[in-house]
Amino acid sequence: MDILYIFLGLIALILINVPIAIALAIVATIAMIVVGGTNSLPNIPLVMFNGATNFPLLAIPMFILAGAIMNASGISRRLIAFASALLGFIRGGLAMVNIGASMFFAEISGSAVADVAAIGSILIPAMRKKGYPRAFAAAITSSAASLAIIIPPSIPMILYAAMADTSVVQLFVAGIVPGIIGGLMLMGSAYWFAVRFHYPVEEVFQLKRLWVTFKDASLAFTLPVIILGGIFGGFVTATEGAALAVVAALVIGLIYHELDWAHLKAATIEGGVQTAVVMILVAASALLGTYLTEAQVPQTVARTISAWTQDPLAVLAILNIFFLIIGMFLHSAAAIILVVPIVMPLVLAVGIDPVHFGLIVTLNLAIGQQTPPVASVLMTACSIAKANVWEVTRVNIYFIAVLLLVLLLVTYVPVVPMGLVDFFYR
Repeated sequence: MDILYIFLGLIALILINVPIAIALAIVATIAMIVVGGTNSLPNIPLVMFNGATNFPLLAIPMFILAGAIMNASGISRRLIAFASALLGFIRGGLAMVNIGASMFFAEISGSAVADVAAIGSILIPAMRKKGYPRAFAAAITSSAASLAIIIPPSIPMILYAAMADTSVVQLFVAGIVPGIIGGLMLMGSAYWFAVRFHYPVEEVFQLKRLWVTFKDASLAFTLPVIILGGIFGGFVTATEGAALAVVAALVIGLIYHELDWAHLKAATIEGGVQTAVVMILVAASALLGTYLTEAQVPQTVARTISAWTQDPLAVLAILNIFFLIIGMFLHSAAAIILVVPIVMPLVLAVGIDPVHFGLIVTLNLAIGQQTPPVASVLMTACSIAKANVWEVTRVNIYFIAVLLLVLLLVTYVPVVPMGLVDFFYR
């Protein structure tokens, strides 16, 4: 019953517009006082500080800052120009460009919100000028950005690895194949829309233009090589790779001569604000995690579901439904921090690989970023497009169906996420 009271209290606070991080801290503090009395109050700042200073979590502000610098230094624009030269000859090519650019950007920023802000601010207005419906432009931008969080590096994966005490590098590797499959399936859906509604061809394919845009973006292409090559090659940890991403983005921005002090200051402020939002969630959730651990709530949940079924496939079906619902109401970081420590004993008890489960969680929450009422990525895309959320959702339902299909593949065909992991690490 404790977890029910906590969850109801959390929802009640969120419904009266209390920020999620503050709501987490309030319910956790009240629960600790009820159990341990006021003597537990001096431990609260220590628990919050220790929770937010976990070494792997230091990668989060670094990747956020790298994405902000990319957007301020012309790197995003060059990636979009190359994607346009490569894919713009296909009917509905600008939608393809949108998906391709999101996949490129994801390899550096690790954040779906940063992705939709950077790509959407350029491509949504461009799509509108070419005659694409406002709702379609917002929907494809939003779904492509959310899919990108399973492409390494990924901030939700870093959070999951810290909460589940598993390998972030193996999580990154596991996301490669599902990310590519999802991107191709989104492109197929966009093409179906384009043919059905006669969306325009962006430009004639020109090998010369492809070469020119490739050369112009060549330095930008070195970023994922540097970051992911260093991490996967074992030369740097994910946290060190995030710091390397910032340095590389700074150097490339200076070489492009588009990163001045004003742009750098704006990027730093943007990165700091986004980091603060995530890290205060982490700190507040550490309080709740401490209470749940002391109350043995995770073990109770594991025993309850295990009494119903020991079948891993059935457990995964239950958890998929649970995370899809949770994702509708909580930010992905809050959902991972709040729920993963509760369900991990169950996951391990029935023999589910924690890396495999990490991909399942990340994809569920990617879908949650598209489903109102919270839908942080969808709301950002709608804001940029100046479009009604429900009109966009009516179009976006087709792309959400694609993401659900990818989720089913990842859940029930384990070789899709785990093939590369098993080949390289096991």
